[in-house]
Amino acid sequence: MGDAVELEVGGRTVRLSSPDKVFFPERGFTKLDVARYYQAVAPGILRALHNRPTTLERYPDGITGEWFYQKRAPKGMPDWIPTAHITFPSGRSADEMCPSEEAAAVWAAQYGTLTFHPWPVRRDDVDHPDELRIDLDPQPGTDYRDAVRAAHELRAVLEEFGGLRGWPKTSGGRGLHVFVPVLPHWTFTQVRRAAIAVGREMERRMPEQVTIKWWKEERGARIFIDYNQTARDRTIASAYSLRARPHAPVSAPLRWDEVGDAHPRDFDLATMPERFAELGDVHADMDRHAFSLEALLELAAKDERDHGLGDLPYPPEYPKMPGEPKRVQPSRARKGGPAAT
Repeated sequence: MGDAVELEVGGRTVRLSSPDKVFFPERGFTKLDVARYYQAVAPGILRALHNRPTTLERYPDGITGEWFYQKRAPKGMPDWIPTAHITFPSGRSADEMCPSEEAAAVWAAQYGTLTFHPWPVRRDDVDHPDELRIDLDPQPGTDYRDAVRAAHELRAVLEEFGGLRGWPKTSGGRGLHVFVPVLPHWTFTQVRRAAIAVGREMERRMPEQVTIKWWKEERGARIFIDYNQTARDRTIASAYSLRARPHAPVSAPLRWDEVGDAHPRDFDLATMPERFAELGDVHADMDRHAFSLEALLELAAKDERDHGLGDLPYPPEYPKMPGEPKRVQPSRARKGGPAAT
């Protein structure tokens, strides 16, 4: 696997063992390539992760080996990486790492981390999100171009309801993510309610192209707005994160004028460092903004008052939530199967 090497990043020296271990066999990218990638984009990924409780998606033997999510801070983590105490929906809790320096991502790469999943909160207030994250997820029969059309309409919806501004990025797969920085005044439940209001407004405007239906059997060939990505302990891959696919794609931050022309395969471990060196972090100004969710929450209240549109199902691992409808697939309900509660 080769002798260990040391990398300098952000004033820290990070030791990397087994640098020649292959992580992406199709393209021959090694552990050292992964670490050098995070070294090259360090200011950008730190901006995306800074002081956020972060789950690590680890592939110690590369993408063809076993992998797992690490929520608890790894043993032996250096003391210059702080932690935050977070609580899961089950009531259990953990201390998660909170990257506060550029070297943290390279240190995590030493342990096979490819993708970083930050919470939408900061370590000084873990119960009030400071980002509204909209996940535009293509369903079978749709692709990235369909997500692009939905993203442009989403941009208009955000502007109309509160003058909100979103920052788009590729998911690293076929979809798009749009992050809106918000004031940390609302709970996870309220932010999720705002995401549902966005999804319903999008459905009204693009009924044949967009859905907010939780059950896959109801979605059809439409873009699914996954409102449950805003629930507590549900996270989205950060900007600049590598994704565990054969061609080593990256979740790439975009400017709005690039969304229609770009394609997810344009951005990978080899191409993103060049783009970053030329353009820097195109989302660098994101943290200088913080918007209000009041207009979206008013829309949610109006939907419930005028149309009887209340809450929607949570993910299956969540405890039953107040006001939530029964968690049962429509087809099972029609057949008289046992209803989830």
